[in-house]
Amino acid sequence: MSDTTSPVFRRPTASGWLQAWLPRLVLAPSVAIILFFVYGFMLWTFVLSLTSSRMLPSYDFVGFGQYARLMANDRWWVASTNLMIFGALFVLICLVLGAVLAILLDQKIRQEGALRTIYLYPMALSFIVTGVVWKWLLNPQLGIQAMVRSWGFESFRFDWIVDPNMAIYTLVIAAVWQASGFVMALFLAGLRGIDDSIIKAAQLDGASLARIYWRVVMPCLRPVVFSAVMILSHIAIKSFDLVVALTGGGPGYATDLPATFMYTHAFNRAQIGLGSASAMLMLGGVLAILIPYLYSELRSRKHG
Repeated sequence: MSDTTSPVFRRPTASGWLQAWLPRLVLAPSVAIILFFVYGFMLWTFVLSLTSSRMLPSYDFVGFGQYARLMANDRWWVASTNLMIFGALFVLICLVLGAVLAILLDQKIRQEGALRTIYLYPMALSFIVTGVVWKWLLNPQLGIQAMVRSWGFESFRFDWIVDPNMAIYTLVIAAVWQASGFVMALFLAGLRGIDDSIIKAAQLDGASLARIYWRVVMPCLRPVVFSAVMILSHIAIKSFDLVVALTGGGPGYATDLPATFMYTHAFNRAQIGLGSASAMLMLGGVLAILIPYLYSELRSRKHG
């Protein structure tokens, strides 16, 4: 006859059951809220994009008619073109500037902590604050142009914010100013994680400092570069508050981005169906960035 008191046949106690299920019970409300308010609303937005909803949601399904209207909308193509210009310049300049700042700080210079804080400080501000500050700086009557002209350079012009052809680049300036310090922090953390013996071996081989960073250090920072590109691209696609605070989408709609296009049509122009269709395309852009990132992370962990 088997001994029911042995560890193999021991019945679970109430405390053991509670210890096993307590983490799940604690997380259950958060999971339920996320499923409903994030993924549930994503699904609802997709449903609305298939309807003729205007001021209020309706369920008169029109298939992909709203997407066809979106593709025929000139303003949407302006917003999409602006996103490509803004996103490409924003990501590229932030990467280059962040890498340069990180390399300079990695030279064990004095007051590194103070400089790192100065570079990181803009990231602590919201894009609304950044947009308002740069709106003042770029105002031809109050900002940089007025200041330089007061120094005697009367022919100096820096009125990009009121120029439809150049206004999109003012968004790049403000966004780079805010995010480059964050990229610097990522690169600096990556640089501090590289084994010094690799750099010393390259120095013994007679490689110059520039060649060491280009041929040895930067390849080691590929995961950092990849992560920075993913984060910056995500920020670019979702940019809304910076545009509203800095240019308001103007002059006209010259600085419209997909996020401002979606908000304007869904809430200001009572075209919820069209706005939902644009939101789903934005979601597709975010997923196009996140899925390769997640795949790379999972693959690296699997092989690691």
